Amino acid sequence: MIRLRHKLLIQMFRLFDQFALAATALAIIYLRPEIAFQGGDRSMLLEATFRFEDAVGMLILAVGWIGIFDYFIRYKADRLVGLNTQLLNLVKATSVATFWLMVVSAIFSVKSFNILNIAIFFGAVTVIGIFSRLFLRVLLLSARKSGYNYRYLLVIGANQRACEVASKIDSKAELGYKIIGFVAETDEAMEEWQQRNRSNRKVLGVLSDLREILTQERVDEVIVCLPVDARFSDITRIVQHARDLGIVVRLMPDFADGTLLRNLHVEEFEDEYVVTLFREQMLIQLLLKRVIDTALSLAVLIVLFPVMAVVALLIKITSPGPVLFVQNRVGMNQRQFKLYKFRSMVVDAEERKKELAHLNERDGPAFKIENDPRITRIGRFIRKTSIDELPQLFNVLSGEMSLVGPRPPLPDEVKKYEWLFRKRLSVKPGITCIWQISGRNNVSFDRWMQMDHEYVENWSLLLDLKILLKTVPAVLLSRGAS
Repeated sequence: MIRLRHKLLIQMFRLFDQFALAATALAIIYLRPEIAFQGGDRSMLLEATFRFEDAVGMLILAVGWIGIFDYFIRYKADRLVGLNTQLLNLVKATSVATFWLMVVSAIFSVKSFNILNIAIFFGAVTVIGIFSRLFLRVLLLSARKSGYNYRYLLVIGANQRACEVASKIDSKAELGYKIIGFVAETDEAMEEWQQRNRSNRKVLGVLSDLREILTQERVDEVIVCLPVDARFSDITRIVQHARDLGIVVRLMPDFADGTLLRNLHVEEFEDEYVVTLFREQMLIQLLLKRVIDTALSLAVLIVLFPVMAVVALLIKITSPGPVLFVQNRVGMNQRQFKLYKFRSMVVDAEERKKELAHLNERDGPAFKIENDPRITRIGRFIRKTSIDELPQLFNVLSGEMSLVGPRPPLPDEVKKYEWLFRKRLSVKPGITCIWQISGRNNVSFDRWMQMDHEYVENWSLLLDLKILLKTVPAVLLSRGAS
């Protein structure tokens, strides 16, 4: 349980942050520091008047600041939040708070806040916030070095992970923890731990003894260093015991488990709890991605319409059959859709694919022949210049594809995918991707799949923009195209 003085300290800190924002803003309004910087005379200023609109503006400003700081700054008694994280969150909060001040000032015509004063406000509240946090940290460190404000910590796990976590905690005296001992997973784990001569790491027992250990020892917090997949039932039991005694429980998973739990979200449904492990957290970026997809694809279609019309005419004149090649492809979450391309092969190309299978030059389930006899004369040119891909902009407009994303595979290719290759099907397919700008046909199939996996894991709007910019020279120079 959090002690009363900790709760009071947190609330005082929250109030101090809001006081610093309001005091700095009022000081700028009445002192007008830009006049001193510009060498002006304050006596020439008109006497300030207070209007009803000003009260409304101040109220809106204050409500916004409270929401902004509560969103970015964790006002909790959380000892394991590092100073760098605290300061980064503070800068985020003061940046957005400054932007909010600009918006409200513009709406209510507060002339005191010009660009210079806005910069002074941001610098002042950021510096005040940094120094207040440093002061509190020094104060707590001094108290903890004197033997006050310590919390007693029990580490669950007698393994390398537990040892690493304990060493990191011991190295940071400012956290205010005293490790009272460890609890081994099994008797065998305890024997192995003791054989490694870790005399400074006292094992108090095994998991089956946890209830007795919690009743006999002075424990404020429990930190669990067990693999989630192998010890899930044990972790559940640990949480239950700790909750019964009002003890704080912290789970320190390894990197793989941490990635699994990173987006954990708890909801309620019909008086039942629902735990969601994977939920999209980048909604704004996804919305912007869709806006960019729509705007750019529409613009390119308008600009290149004459080119597309000429290509369509040439295809019709030089080769019997339809202008467009329509094929079933696999999209996001294995939903099939019809992909459009300018036809670059003879009409019966798909039927002749089996008889040419022995000429396939690609590894994996993909099919590619450098000098494919099925390609028409105009087809070779439009494939080399990637003009054949232009009709896919209609797939982008319809929402079936994106400008950037893994290339959409054939259903038969997907059936041959290894387990990890299917990760690429968790996002919308695209016209261009990392594979497209990295040599295409010169890249092995496994490396291609690895590139798509890296794209999905590290996706951001900035990454999409970088790929789009690199696509232009790749297309113009026909790198890897055939």
